[in-house]
Amino acid sequence: MTSMTGYAYREKNTETAAVSVEIKSVNSRFLDLTVNLPPYLNPLEQRFRERVSEKVVRGKVDVNIRVKNLKGCEHVSVDLEAAKSYAEALANISLATGLLLPDAVKAQTLLPLILQQPGVLQVEQSYDADEYWKLIEPLFNDALAGFTADRKREGENLCRDLTEKLTKLDEAAAFFSEWQPKMEETFKNMILSKFKELLGNQVDEQRVMTETAAMLVKYTINEEVVRLHSHLAALRAEMTGNPAPGKKIDFLCQEINREINTIGSKNMFPEVSAMVVTAKDSLENIREQAKNVE
Repeated sequence: MTSMTGYAYREKNTETAAVSVEIKSVNSRFLDLTVNLPPYLNPLEQRFRERVSEKVVRGKVDVNIRVKNLKGCEHVSVDLEAAKSYAEALANISLATGLLLPDAVKAQTLLPLILQQPGVLQVEQSYDADEYWKLIEPLFNDALAGFTADRKREGENLCRDLTEKLTKLDEAAAFFSEWQPKMEETFKNMILSKFKELLGNQVDEQRVMTETAAMLVKYTINEEVVRLHSHLAALRAEMTGNPAPGKKIDFLCQEINREINTIGSKNMFPEVSAMVVTAKDSLENIREQAKNVE
């Protein structure tokens, strides 16, 4: 059994970059996966998605990958033709206005001005996605393994708690089974007492049996107890045999709740009523915890 909540963080520094990987998840009905990458690493997004999808069935998962380049990836080129055009234009302006400058002053004044003009300097950033993948993949795999282990650890805690609550439901089902014949016998004695009160000792045994049968049809809990035992067995099988039982647990809890409610509505005994309350409390705890199960 695995929890839908988990967290892992890993970081690594190399000569060229500082990389960190953070993976966290909370509850969700389905797999809701978000991968946050630097824009230049978007070609790698699908690879990260596939790795996470292999490990996670349900949950809202956020993967945050941050890269700080310690070594520049910029390539600077110069458009000499554009620079010459700007220089000629400035020279013509200088000549036309009579603002002639010595060559030394020109170098100090006009060169920075030319370099600031658009198109003179062109900066290109080149990123090799495969090289970044080689850098990030080991760290990501380590973080994903830690994230998975964290979810399993929490899942083990959930499993122990659910098993404890399921044991209480088993005890409640056994109690209902034990009380079923007592309830039927009580109904029979109630009807027999009423007949004796009205007719004395001239009681028609066949009539008593008929009335008892009619009352049992209305108030017997035999079918509910049988189905309750069946649902509890199925719930235990899901918890022990299904690696991702969350949705099935929720469905079975609905069925179990229906049987317990029916037993409570047919009940006429305070002892059974008290056990119905105990069973519903345990069941509600299971339903709440199941929301955290993958």
